[in-house]
Amino acid sequence: MTAGPIVALCGGIGGAKLALGLYRVLEPDALHVVINTGDDFEHLGLHISPDVDTVTYTLAGIENPETGWGRRDETWSFMETAKRLGAETWFALGDSDLAIHVERTRRLAAGHRLSEITAAIGKKFEIRARLIPMSDDAVRTVVQSTDGALAFQDYFVRRQCKPVVEGIDYDGAGRAHAAPGVLEALKRPDLRAVIICPSNPFLSIDPILAVADIRAAVANCQAPVIAVSPLVGGAAVKGPTAKIFDELSIPRTASAIAEHYGGLIDGLIIDQADKDHVASLPVAARAVNTLMRSLDDRENLAKDVLSFAGELSVAPRSQQGND
Repeated sequence: MTAGPIVALCGGIGGAKLALGLYRVLEPDALHVVINTGDDFEHLGLHISPDVDTVTYTLAGIENPETGWGRRDETWSFMETAKRLGAETWFALGDSDLAIHVERTRRLAAGHRLSEITAAIGKKFEIRARLIPMSDDAVRTVVQSTDGALAFQDYFVRRQCKPVVEGIDYDGAGRAHAAPGVLEALKRPDLRAVIICPSNPFLSIDPILAVADIRAAVANCQAPVIAVSPLVGGAAVKGPTAKIFDELSIPRTASAIAEHYGGLIDGLIIDQADKDHVASLPVAARAVNTLMRSLDDRENLAKDVLSFAGELSVAPRSQQGND
């Protein structure tokens, strides 16, 4: 008999690393990855899904190991020509990467859903995990900053996260619904665990949880819900996570992560550097190595998370927490 699923809520680079670890240690087909699409945008006439593509490339084993995004051994003839023609090239699209954006855009124009397209591309790359964008409806992360309201990629790539963050909105979330397969997995009686990957809480996980039926399904699921902290000793491994904590006047602590997901999680995985905080946290916690420098690190963290999930009991949850 096939074991029940594991559902991972996932953003880009950091989340994709743990998703790969889970994919490698779980039974075939057991992993369902619900991926942030708040980063999606239109660029050069194409629909770009950065986090979806990062997870796809990582699980397919073709990601760029130096950047964590894009494809390895990429070439850039398209962007060089686009620049010569005067096109906007602040968001780089590699030649191999470009094919996915063209095909996604073509299929969307033909009436296919983003979830259908994502599943089909995953199969073409022989990925057996189920890759599911959080919604087929448009949800767009908007950063309220000292430079005004900025579309996510404008803030993140064009301006390199330099503006001070004053708040974050998820435009369209109130009208959006979970993509097919998300609620079905979360409501399965044999669901083993929901894992909130160590992605940026504000930019990668909150857009997923801003979709009301996803948040409700996580709150009401019968399996343990575990978050993996993206902080190590109060610092972020990559990206603007620590900067945003500071700008929003939120302490960079394990307690703040637990409170951020308050009412939704049964347990928290933190790094060994923060092990002295385990006893004071408001949820069950375990300190392990969360730095994923190697493939072994990713697999070991996945095993630690799954082991922890197997020991947790599920308490009644609320749907409160930070939106």
